[in-house]
Amino acid sequence: MIRLDNIIKTYPMGKRELQVLRGINLDIGKGEMVAIMGPSGSGKTTLLNTIGCLDKPSSGKYYLDGREVSNLNRSELADVRAKKIGFIFQTFNLLPQLSALANVELGLRYAGISDRNLSLEALTKVGLADRAHHRPSEMSGGEQQRVAVARALVKKPPIILADEPTGNLDSHNGAEIMEMLTGLHRDRDITLVMITHEARIAHYCQRIVHIEDGLITAEEKV
Repeated sequence: MIRLDNIIKTYPMGKRELQVLRGINLDIGKGEMVAIMGPSGSGKTTLLNTIGCLDKPSSGKYYLDGREVSNLNRSELADVRAKKIGFIFQTFNLLPQLSALANVELGLRYAGISDRNLSLEALTKVGLADRAHHRPSEMSGGEQQRVAVARALVKKPPIILADEPTGNLDSHNGAEIMEMLTGLHRDRDITLVMITHEARIAHYCQRIVHIEDGLITAEEKV
């Protein structure tokens, strides 16, 4: 499903360049659940953004579902994201003025779909049907993250990318979110790639990829 071939990413820093990814080679199979771990500044978020077609590599090749996407333009990358990828963020990224249902509907609209029933179905699957018309400020952190999960899943993408999905939650809510993601991964055969700094969260996955200084330093099966 995902193949990264010698991916390098640099950013201009005045008269020099900062190399954040220094030759990443990584294969992630269809239906696999993978955790990426590394210290701050290791390049893990840049790696996830590259996988999510939010950022283009400076060199190397990236194949997504058999198609090379590293050479696509901005519009083509947006189309790939809309059809193939759902995102879950640590800070939830919900619009505060909208209800839970309306926030989930945004995930569909981004993919060019308008169907309130699908959005309500997604909220039902994360146990929030009775909170559909509540705004984020009226919900707990765990509930807000469940809305974010529903928004990512509503268009039924084959890939879910999660950046510290439990980072702003207590241990109880974090465990609930991971149990939910594990169940959804199993039931839908979703390919799930997740950044985390917590070993107990990483061990929900089937494989852990360790990154440091822009290089993969180790991989372990769980």
